[in-house]
Amino acid sequence: MQNRPPPNFQLSNCQGRKRALLIGINYFRSPNELKGCINDVHNLKDFLMKLYNFREEDMIILTDDQRDQRFIPTRANMLAAMEWLVRDARPNDSGHGGRVKDTNGDEDDGWDETIYPVDHQMFPGKSGQIVDDQMHDIMVRRLPPGCRLTAIFDSCHSGTAMDLPYVYSTQGTLKETNVFKDAGSGLMNAGMAYASGNIGGALSSVMSIGNKLLNGKSVDDRVKRFKSSAADVVMFSGCKDEQTSADAFEAGRSTGAMSHAFTSALRANPRQSYLQLLNSVRTILREKYSQRPQLSSSHPIDVNLLFIC
Repeated sequence: MQNRPPPNFQLSNCQGRKRALLIGINYFRSPNELKGCINDVHNLKDFLMKLYNFREEDMIILTDDQRDQRFIPTRANMLAAMEWLVRDARPNDSGHGGRVKDTNGDEDDGWDETIYPVDHQMFPGKSGQIVDDQMHDIMVRRLPPGCRLTAIFDSCHSGTAMDLPYVYSTQGTLKETNVFKDAGSGLMNAGMAYASGNIGGALSSVMSIGNKLLNGKSVDDRVKRFKSSAADVVMFSGCKDEQTSADAFEAGRSTGAMSHAFTSALRANPRQSYLQLLNSVRTILREKYSQRPQLSSSHPIDVNLLFIC
């Protein structure tokens, strides 16, 4: 793949066709069974229809309590549903929509983020997981300019689950690779080693800092170059890449903590900016949970614009 600058993006007014893909997996009868994921799907379906005028016939819903095999969230069905979500997408259309070792060098932490289909254990070597690179290729790269995809991931290690290169802080500023933060502690270690007479240890620490700075900057630039999109893609994820998302009990029923916080925030105040929404969700979760939701996008966005989908 040749180097190319980030594409000229086009914002969507979200006034075209609307589609939604909702996936909830409780992993019944498994050691890691969850309780709230299917409830989340029903909650989001109701939320999208009432607040954003989505139609049920324009939704695909995959849950592992269904009898029709076409709507069981197997790997094959999930990938087919992702293909459906972006098929024939046009400008101003809109949609809603574990970790394994990184193999192509696009992750600064060395890990690809994944989602687990209900049948992921049927595949040897964990090939049953769906990797963030694959989700990006299907649901981001194929979208035309001016088409909006809003993705909500209430799953573990989901901070950059769509491989979107622009990640925003709660102050509305772009986050960069944390190599400079790491460099501070590395320099302190190098200084302590030198002071104690450990010249070799000091040199090793300094060399490690240099490698982190060079590699981190290289990954950051490369991700922006190859993962930017002319389409209008925004993602809210339930936690940082290194965190887990809680299966919670709210309002008398099992639910995902992030899904409940996201829909609760918008039901209470539908007219919020992207930045306000990120902070609203974090505020709700902060009372009980340690996870920190993330906001990312396929191109630079004005986080003070009103959230729409």
